[in-house]
Amino acid sequence: MSLSDPVNPAVDPAVTAFWAERRVQNPSLPDALPEVWAFGATPEHADALLALVLAGTKTGTASALWDYEHAGDPIPEVGDLSIILDGAGQPRALLETTAIDIVPFDEVDAEHAASEGEGDLTLEYWRTAHERYWRAHAESPRGFEPDMPVICERFRLLFPAA
Repeated sequence: MSLSDPVNPAVDPAVTAFWAERRVQNPSLPDALPEVWAFGATPEHADALLALVLAGTKTGTASALWDYEHAGDPIPEVGDLSIILDGAGQPRALLETTAIDIVPFDEVDAEHAASEGEGDLTLEYWRTAHERYWRAHAESPRGFEPDMPVICERFRLLFPAA
């Protein structure tokens, strides 16, 4: 689940400065600015989910494949880097994608649900929260379906270091 940034992150001075600082810390990072995004659909949701990432609780996320297709966005791949914004649009974290699985919503497993770090970490909570989210915030006109394809992404936090 991700929040679209209203400011073009590629030209946002805070984002470019953040990336430049990460590259000084780790010169093996590529020159090209990675994807820039925020979790959730509201600034409050972005901050809450970012806090889980920074605490080490959240190591996974899920996105509707239909939303990616509708927006024409590339599907995340293992090794992709992402700059994560807080609810105010400020860069706060750097993630690396470590695994991608695309499965029907109703086949997302309990391990992935727990990796998202939300609620009581159960599959039941995950399904309820994500169905509610996609019914309210789907970008694709296809909306939500119980068998819709979901991109289950696992990641590791590169910055800030734990």
